[in-house]
Amino acid sequence: MITLENLRNNVNAYESFFLHQGEGGINAFKKQVELVSQKLHKVMTEADGPFIGKRPEDIKNEIQPMMEVTKETQSLKEVLDSMEGPILKNSLHISHEKSMAHLHCPPLLSGIIAEMIIGALNQSMDSWDQSTAATYVEEEIVKKVVEKAKLPDTADGVFTSGGTQSNYMGLLLARDYFCQTYWNQSVQQHGLPEGFDRLRIICSEEAHFTVKKSAAHLGLGEQAVVTINTDAHHRMEVEDVKQTLAQMETDNLLPFAIVATCGTTDFGSIDFLPELAEVSEEHNIWFHVDAAFGGGLLFSHSHNEKVNGLQLADSITIDFHKLLYQPISCGLFLVKDQNSFHYLSHHADYLNPVRDEEEGIVNLVNKSVQTTRRFDALKFFLTIKTLGTNLLGSMIDDTLELARETANYLRGLESFFVQNVDPEMNTVVFRFEPKTPIPMDGNDLNRSIQQQLLYQGIAVVAKTSFNGDTYLKFTLLNPTTTFSDVKEVIHDIEEMGNQLVSGGVKC
Repeated sequence: MITLENLRNNVNAYESFFLHQGEGGINAFKKQVELVSQKLHKVMTEADGPFIGKRPEDIKNEIQPMMEVTKETQSLKEVLDSMEGPILKNSLHISHEKSMAHLHCPPLLSGIIAEMIIGALNQSMDSWDQSTAATYVEEEIVKKVVEKAKLPDTADGVFTSGGTQSNYMGLLLARDYFCQTYWNQSVQQHGLPEGFDRLRIICSEEAHFTVKKSAAHLGLGEQAVVTINTDAHHRMEVEDVKQTLAQMETDNLLPFAIVATCGTTDFGSIDFLPELAEVSEEHNIWFHVDAAFGGGLLFSHSHNEKVNGLQLADSITIDFHKLLYQPISCGLFLVKDQNSFHYLSHHADYLNPVRDEEEGIVNLVNKSVQTTRRFDALKFFLTIKTLGTNLLGSMIDDTLELARETANYLRGLESFFVQNVDPEMNTVVFRFEPKTPIPMDGNDLNRSIQQQLLYQGIAVVAKTSFNGDTYLKFTLLNPTTTFSDVKEVIHDIEEMGNQLVSGGVKC
């Protein structure tokens, strides 16, 4: 055992705890990576479902005893062995073909390998002298996505932690741009102007909750968000937007941003992007598109026309950790005009001095609300280099086809009702509705089905609510999930539902 006294007396004893150019560090790294690989292989080959099925309190009770901090060192093998049951086996196996609940994708091996490289290099993407080559990789990946989205040459972007941060940045830039042009006041320098409580954001009633969350964080309050009705396909009604803008003018309110959704969380619906862009331009309002989910369609072969109009946005949110199969976290924020980033820029002599800009040195902190930031661009770089865009696009298309096939199959079953009969993307929202009278509430029934599937380790499906009713939801992001897998889960849902109705299973 390595003791603290030994370490103090022999500085070289530290080398086995770091990856470095020395032989000790490199050998220790190789051994530990092999140990982790063996442990993950064991856990995954022994797993016979997407989740072990234990209740929250049981997992919590298993975790707590092993969380005691030890004074002495332990071998990695000892620690991995101790965490095998409580942590690894109790985790959700998101890559399992019957894990189909949320916008939580199975990560590609290229992304997992990139994560190891990212951790080993530990680049910080705020300043060039902390990231060097990584700075240019991120810039080039941004350029490739800009080209794919058909944005103008003035466009630019930065990697983020995901949709929440990207949506926040879009509304932050929209707010500051409006304050600068309407009141001629810099929010950065002087704060919010008098009358800022008249500012309003327009979005769909089915927009992501981060629109309201961003409004709260920007000091505007959730009351600043005005939601618009959606049509039968869950898309924001353009005529209602126009009427709302007219009413806002009458009420002396100041709409400064329209947020369109390209892929709603539940239904995958895509708002009318070209029409909303036209309305935004007519009223000189910032047009932000939350394409955290739907942005992946840029790489689709058969469905990329669904994101037509994305190129008209002032800012865009895209998540690579949803439809593009990257490990969490991996988001991207794009702007049509790179000059918009000046609303985020602050200079510190020790980090990104003005002289660096004058000399052409790139410090990416000038484009982000984060300072220290991971080299997440490497994950998508490694993916498109190894898979190529043809295979990546086919993966996306196959999952959309699976969703369509699933919806059609459910429609043909007597005991199911499908809410989105023609899925826009990968989600299918449905209910188990037996035709015979049932001795329980239908919402309780569907919630119980979802819970029983989870806690019996059969399948992981989602539950959601629409018009006050509880629905089940498949989010079919996994290209390895087959139609046979889905049919098995549907059969399990029907069987579970019938057992619950007949009283065969306790809710």
